[in-house]
Amino acid sequence: MNQTARRPLELYLTLPILAFAFYDFANTIFSANIVTLFFPQYITETVGTNPRLEQIASTIIAYANALAAILLVAFAPLYGVTMDRTGRRKKYVVIFTLLCVSAAIGMGIFGGMDTARWFGLPNGFVLAVLLFVFAKFAFNSGNVFYDAMLSGLGNKKEIPLISGYGVALGYMGTLFGIFSVLLLIGDRAVHHTFWLSGILFLIFSLPLFFINRDQPQQTKPRQQFLKGYKDIYQTFREARSYPSIFYFMIAYFFINDALATAIAMMQPYATTVVGFEAGTFLIIFMVATLFSIVGAIIFSFINRNIGSKKTFTIVALLLALAVAIAALPLPMWTFWIAAALFGIAMGSTWVVSRTMIIELAPEGKEGQFFGLFAFSAKMSAIVGPFIYGSITLAMADYGTLASRMAITSLIIMVIIGLIFHLRVRDQKYTV
Repeated sequence: MNQTARRPLELYLTLPILAFAFYDFANTIFSANIVTLFFPQYITETVGTNPRLEQIASTIIAYANALAAILLVAFAPLYGVTMDRTGRRKKYVVIFTLLCVSAAIGMGIFGGMDTARWFGLPNGFVLAVLLFVFAKFAFNSGNVFYDAMLSGLGNKKEIPLISGYGVALGYMGTLFGIFSVLLLIGDRAVHHTFWLSGILFLIFSLPLFFINRDQPQQTKPRQQFLKGYKDIYQTFREARSYPSIFYFMIAYFFINDALATAIAMMQPYATTVVGFEAGTFLIIFMVATLFSIVGAIIFSFINRNIGSKKTFTIVALLLALAVAIAALPLPMWTFWIAAALFGIAMGSTWVVSRTMIIELAPEGKEGQFFGLFAFSAKMSAIVGPFIYGSITLAMADYGTLASRMAITSLIIMVIIGLIFHLRVRDQKYTV
C-alpha cells in the first residue's frame, strides 16, 4: 500500500476509491428514500388517521426497524470472522445488495395490493412491512462488508478523507434519489417509490461490483458454522483487553441508538408532532442532507487535524443539541435548526466511527472487530426503536406528547455514550 499520503484530488479520482464512494451514493438512496422518507410515509398514510393511530403508526415503524436489527444481530457474528478467514468482502457486498434490491422492488409491487385482510390490514401492507424488514437487514449486512473494504484503500492519513468522501457522495445520492423519485413517480401512490429506489440502488452499485477487488489473502481452513458465534464471543472477551476499542464500542452503541432511531422516526415525528406537511418535510430532509454533505467533508479534515476522539465528542454534542431542540415544544422554525445540526451529526458520525475502528483495532484483526462493531451498532438499533415504539404505544392516548417523550429518551442515550467515550484513549494496538 502507498505509505505517502496522496493529495485529496488525486485520492478522490483514484478509480477504486471513486467506485467505493459511489456505493455510498447508491446505498444512501435506499436508506434515505425508503428507510427515512417513504416507508414511514406509507405506514402513516395507511394506518394513522387520528392522533392515536398516528402514534400506533410510529410504533409499527419503530418495531419494523427493530426487527430488522434483530435479524442482523443474529447473523452479524459470522460476518467479521468470515472476512478474516477468507479475505472476501466485495463478494458479500454484491450478494446482500442484490437481496436488498429484490426486496425493495417487491415492496413496490405488493405495497398497493388489497385482495385480502391479514390481521385486519390489507395483505399488500403486511407484505410490504415484512419485505422492508428483510430489505433493511440485507442492506445493513452488506454495509458490514462494505465498511471493512475501507482499510484496503489507503494509509492512515488517507482513511479519514476516503471515508468522508464516501459519506459526502452518499448524501449527494440522497438528493439525487429524492429528485429522481419526485420526477418519475410524481403523484402516484407512495409505494411506487420503493421499486424505483431499489433499481437506483442497483445501478450506482455497479462500479464497485466491477472495479474493486479484494486484497489477496490466503484462505484459511473451513470451520464449523457455529464456531463463528464462539469467535465473536471470544472477540468480545478479547476486546476487554483493549480498553479503548471496548469503551468506544459501548459509546457508539448509545450514540448510534440515538442516531438510528432519529433517522427512522424523523418523518412521522416532523409530520404528526411538529405539524409539517409531507412536501415540506421533503425540503427539510434535503436541507439536512446538504448539511450532512458539508459535515462529512469538514469533519473528515477536522478528524485528520485534531484526532478521532475529540472529533467524535463534538459530533455527539451536536447530535444531543439537535434532538433537544426537536423534543421541546418550540416554534416550528426551530426544527429547521435541529434538522441542520442533525444533518451535520449524521454525516460526520459514520466518517469518524469507521476511522476510529481502523485506528483502534489490533493489527490483523480489523475485520473481526468490524464484525463486533456492527454487532454493537445493530444491538443499539434494536434497543432505540424498541424503546421509542414502546413509549408511543404505551402513551398513544396522549397524542403528540407520546412522541415528544419518546424522542427525549434519545438525549439520555447520547449522554451515556459520551460518558463511555471519555474513557477512550488514542492508541493503536498490536498483536
